[in-house]
Amino acid sequence: MSNPISSKVIGIIGVGHLGKKHLVNVLNHPTATCAGFFDINNSISKKVAKNTGVCATQSLDEIIEKSDALIIAVPTSEHFSVGKACLGAGKDIFIEKPLCLTLEEADELVKQAKKQNVILQVGHVERLNPAVLTLRREKIPLEPDYIETHRLAPYRVRGTEVPVVLDLMIHDLDIILSLVNSPVKSVAATGVSIMTSSVDIANARIRFKNGCVANITSSRVAKDYVRKLRLFERDIYITIDFLQGLTEVYKVLDADVEDPEALLSAPLERNGNHRQIVYEKPKQEKVNALQMELTNFVEAIEGKSEPIVSGEDGREALRLALLIQEKIEKDL
Repeated sequence: MSNPISSKVIGIIGVGHLGKKHLVNVLNHPTATCAGFFDINNSISKKVAKNTGVCATQSLDEIIEKSDALIIAVPTSEHFSVGKACLGAGKDIFIEKPLCLTLEEADELVKQAKKQNVILQVGHVERLNPAVLTLRREKIPLEPDYIETHRLAPYRVRGTEVPVVLDLMIHDLDIILSLVNSPVKSVAATGVSIMTSSVDIANARIRFKNGCVANITSSRVAKDYVRKLRLFERDIYITIDFLQGLTEVYKVLDADVEDPEALLSAPLERNGNHRQIVYEKPKQEKVNALQMELTNFVEAIEGKSEPIVSGEDGREALRLALLIQEKIEKDL
């Protein structure tokens, strides 16, 4: 971990859709100081500078020099070159997902961060979704047997420079890897191109060595936004709605007498025990996930905590995404 610093001066590289949000969050953070931003697009830079009152630097080198740490929100194709420049200067970095375009690039950034003893954090923001935080807060023992996810979105140009696996599916891959404590055993996948020359709809079936199976569907050619995860294990079924930040839990419990509040009033029998299905909807807490992500980054820089999603975590999600993409391309 990097040495603690007192100034926490953070620069933003790239002020497109997500970069602008990161910039505002840095400006509003109680302890961080904004070093400014850099964007290669002059017209965007001028507009953001006018709207925020924050000065744009004239070069990448300038923003790196002015900053103790940097948030990288450039197109994925530029993650490696920009990340390498920042790490080479000994700066802590937060880099949006996916970590890089290739595993070789990701490995190089992870290696360089370790060599420089600096923070490399990856922006898999769904780890801080209220629904996921609720799951952690309730401390439900998780040993999933089957996981199913759907992440669908209407078509938009942003993000189409990479396949849907790296654009949308990688969110769910990171969440699943954080939930299943087992190595991947096998992967099967298929996908098609609809709107772009890349894969726009993809489905993957992942089998883990502990027997858990995950079935993942992602599409950027849909009528409505859908971001849901369903988790099944012995005596429990959990649904997560990432859009609503909602967690719902269905438990199969032993009961001496029939519970009128149970979801299923008719008793279930197993091994002579009276059992019922009980529905629980844990209280949800509204959070600003991007702001929490920034706070975690600042605390990691200060040596107070570990990154929620480390460079190694981002590398593993990328590795699985690239394997899925490879399986799809073989069938095209």
